[in-house]
Amino acid sequence: MESRAQLQQYLQEIEKWEKEQQGLWFWEKLGRIPFVLLDKLTPSFVQKKIALLMDELGSYIQSGGKYLINEQAMIAKIRHYSSNWTIQDVQDIGQIPVHHMVALSEQLQQERVKLATVQGASTGIGGIFTLAIDIPFILGVALKTLQEIAIIHGYDPNDKMERVFIIKCLQFASADIVGKEAILKDISSMHNAEHTSDTMIAQLQGWQEVFNTYRDQFGWKKLFQMIPVVGIVFGAYANKGMIQDIAETGNMLYRKRRVYEKLKEADGKIG
Repeated sequence: MESRAQLQQYLQEIEKWEKEQQGLWFWEKLGRIPFVLLDKLTPSFVQKKIALLMDELGSYIQSGGKYLINEQAMIAKIRHYSSNWTIQDVQDIGQIPVHHMVALSEQLQQERVKLATVQGASTGIGGIFTLAIDIPFILGVALKTLQEIAIIHGYDPNDKMERVFIIKCLQFASADIVGKEAILKDISSMHNAEHTSDTMIAQLQGWQEVFNTYRDQFGWKKLFQMIPVVGIVFGAYANKGMIQDIAETGNMLYRKRRVYEKLKEADGKIG
């Protein structure tokens, strides 16, 4: 297993990434300006599709809804990659070395970014009419990706607390600098045993806030995707950037939790 020094190195890399997120505020604020215009230009059927996603997010947190994945295929993939370790269920995955988790999560990120890019380009062909298809698809990819990242790090997305944490990852990827700082503070105690799903749910402050930050993050990019044919380029770019950010956020925040737990285990063995 990793030494304490190796685990601390992972933690330093994650903390460096967290600080780098604070330099994105200008572009994040810029990204919110045109969405007011987008709301006015978007046909009612697309508006209804967006509103429906709001309900689906709430359903996902409460029960998993249609977005809850079957973890067995992911466990089998991890078992194949980490053949030297006995893996029967999700909890067993937490014992594998962090560098295995890093390699698996980076591979997953590349696969999901490629999928989202192709989808964004294909739906960009039809402009605003295929935008109604693209929005729920990209939400599904985001939630599936984060659930798979959770499993890679040994956390079960069937657990309600993990579903709440996944929504927090969505929030972080789309928040401005103030929001990112608040979310990091919220989830900083996830490695503490006394942290419960009820605590996390209280910190979400309602599904509307979650969805608004998620929607605003790519609103100005989707504005250009509404243009037929030209939307191919912008659709691919928007989806690629969004899933890239979400996967990176999930990888870093889940890795941070796992490293903290491994450090705690190491301290316990020393004691």
